[in-house]
Amino acid sequence: MKRILLFVATNVAILLVLSVTLRLLGVDRILNEQGTGLDYNNLLVFSAIVGFTGSLISLAMSKFVAKRSMGVRVIEQPSNATEAWLVETVRKQAQAAGIGMPEVGIFDAPDMNAFATGANRNNALVAVSSGLLRGMSQREAEAVLAHEVSHVANGDMVTLTLIQGVVNTFVVFLSRVIGYTVDRVVFKTERGHGPAFLITTIIAQLVLGILASMIVMWFSRRREFRADAGGAQLAGRESMIGALERLRHGHSTPLPDSMQALGISTEKKDGGLKRLFMTHPPLEERIAALRQAA
Repeated sequence: MKRILLFVATNVAILLVLSVTLRLLGVDRILNEQGTGLDYNNLLVFSAIVGFTGSLISLAMSKFVAKRSMGVRVIEQPSNATEAWLVETVRKQAQAAGIGMPEVGIFDAPDMNAFATGANRNNALVAVSSGLLRGMSQREAEAVLAHEVSHVANGDMVTLTLIQGVVNTFVVFLSRVIGYTVDRVVFKTERGHGPAFLITTIIAQLVLGILASMIVMWFSRRREFRADAGGAQLAGRESMIGALERLRHGHSTPLPDSMQALGISTEKKDGGLKRLFMTHPPLEERIAALRQAA
């Protein structure tokens, strides 16, 4: 709750600063002289509502969507030794991390992967693939679980959602300001909105949306290093390195696009511009960071 309040307060503060800045620079006066009639305060509120609504709804539904899309079977009563070990391991790690006991599940997939999701740190879901249980040693699997528990303890799902909401707010706001400006100042539309407003707004929203995605992906990559460090603390540094090495040398099909940011590993991409849109750092860099910290 403190994390949510902090980011909401930050977003409100940024919106206020932006509004004051536009007024001090005289941007609103210039546009009004051109006949835009743009109400920044209403637009800021509208942008914040639009920007956060989708992100918060996605967060609230994250566990339900993850279970449905990945076919996760939640372990309510362990039916074998492996399931009992999974539940007990997550319980111990959750206690050590100071969070509520997450739901523990398994999804059927031949590749090694795992993810954590949930609306808050005391009501989360940690799930591993059947391929991970077959392909990793118990110590390596324990490190993967510790990595996911660390994501939950760090509040990464909430933070990532709120950052997405903040950047969405500015995408909506700035794209409409640009649309208004072009429509009234360049094309001299005097009443209502001309075609230029809609076209310019859509183009601006696409361009700004790409830039916003880079910001969100940058944060997503940084949180992976933190989760690796947390996993090393809970399960041991060598175990965490061993798990990442196993993922690096093993065959791993990425999770669906909507789930990639939640997984332990993601698809391999080339360098250059593609790197800016990666949800996870390369496994080599994550391993090097753990070794350097040691």
